[in-house]
Amino acid sequence: EKPFKCEICNLKFVSKTKLKIHFRTHTGEKPYKCEFCESRFNRKHHLQDHVRKHTGEKPYKCEICDATFIRNPDLKLHFRTHTEEQPYKCNFCDSKFFHESKFKIHVQRHTGEKPFECELCGAKFVGKVELKIHSRTHTGEKPFKCEFCGARFNQTTHLQTHVRRHTGEKPYKCDICNSQFITKAILRIHFRTHTGEKPF
Repeated sequence: EKPFKCEICNLKFVSKTKLKIHFRTHTGEKPYKCEFCESRFNRKHHLQDHVRKHTGEKPYKCEICDATFIRNPDLKLHFRTHTEEQPYKCNFCDSKFFHESKFKIHVQRHTGEKPFECELCGAKFVGKVELKIHSRTHTGEKPFKCEFCGARFNQTTHLQTHVRRHTGEKPYKCDICNSQFITKAILRIHFRTHTGEKPF
């Protein structure tokens, strides 16, 4: 039984607390603020997961390979790499996916559906995350800060690439000559020196 009903969308919930949390999706209220950056969240456990990205804490550990993760759902997804389970299959092509959200985004690329629209410029996006990243081009928000030099970025991937310039980490390795690179894009460009490919 779900006696607590949302007055706006009519969804029902088992408790008043769950209704209150849901209602924030309508009001936009985000009472939980990150102490490390400007990010805010409408649920406490979302904040806890986010904070671990700053602290580096990864409490969820794979029993097979000892890989560690910030969130339990990420561990469950990782476990499928051992079992090779890919439960989500595309009806348009032969692609299969571990993760439902990636599967949905993939299908939308086939259908051309872009359900997430920017309120400021009308640009449309396949996923909510892509829209959120895009919105920062309007607000100028750069919530991700480099611990070495203070430079700020609007995407975690940009921060990760930048940090490698400080640490010297080069995780992408050429299979032919063993040269190593900071990003996959630079590795692809390098690989053309072996293949002779000239894309332009």
